[in-house]
Amino acid sequence: MKKSKLISQLQMIIPIIVGTGIYAFGLLYFIIPNQLMEGGVTGITVLLNYAFNIPTSLSTLLINIPLFYIGVKILGGRQSIYTGIGIASLTFFLWLIEKLIDQGWIIPFQTEHDYILASLYAGVTLGAGLGIVFRFGGTTGGSDIIARIFNRKFGYSMGQVILGLDIIIIGTSLLYIPLEKILYTLVAVFIASKVIDFIQEGAYSAKACTIISDKAPEIADRITTELERGVTLIPAIGAYTKETKHIAYCVVPRQETRRLNGIVKAVDPRAFIIINEVNDVHGEGFKEE
Repeated sequence: MKKSKLISQLQMIIPIIVGTGIYAFGLLYFIIPNQLMEGGVTGITVLLNYAFNIPTSLSTLLINIPLFYIGVKILGGRQSIYTGIGIASLTFFLWLIEKLIDQGWIIPFQTEHDYILASLYAGVTLGAGLGIVFRFGGTTGGSDIIARIFNRKFGYSMGQVILGLDIIIIGTSLLYIPLEKILYTLVAVFIASKVIDFIQEGAYSAKACTIISDKAPEIADRITTELERGVTLIPAIGAYTKETKHIAYCVVPRQETRRLNGIVKAVDPRAFIIINEVNDVHGEGFKEE
């Protein structure tokens, strides 16, 4: 039992550590070398680095200590553990990558002309790192704590909250950073917010199919047999005909949508099919936690 619990904890902790490593890499490899900005507490550490050459690893640790205390009070004990792990691992990876850059083991991506490329890759790496951390219940401190509170209390997506906070903080950096760099930064921030939401909602994409037909039971049988997918028959009444019929509802992977259409049309060419996008599916035949 204890071994199983340990494995479960490691399955949560390891992705958080990996996510902070990706985030730290994006910050030091794309953002700082091109004098772009970031939002939240990280944006403050970046400004401190530009203004006073203070290492981001040091300022990240010092600023996040009081914020971690707030996280303990608001997010609870278990959540604070993951937050502490996120802050500690982010600080470590920032320190490690700084040392590797200083010693020439890593050469940052620096450009004088193609800032849009730097912005795009910065947004993808930062968003991927934070998305992984958030998906497994962690935070990297700072505005991440605020974003998780808003997500839990008010239902806002964490990407939206972070985007709003980033715009405010980046706006104040106009006093120190040229407007051109701020505009490129907003591109990176926007992309990062979309990547965060994509990873949060699930990278696995499927289709939910609602099939209205007089032959719904027969269609359901064929889908069950040929696609090996579960189908739910929902009793319904036609508003115009007042006739009782069934609606078949099922979820299939994107690549099986064409086969499902073929099955439905083969049984009932007049069937009415509604197909909706599904961002995350849990259960037998799909993804299981």
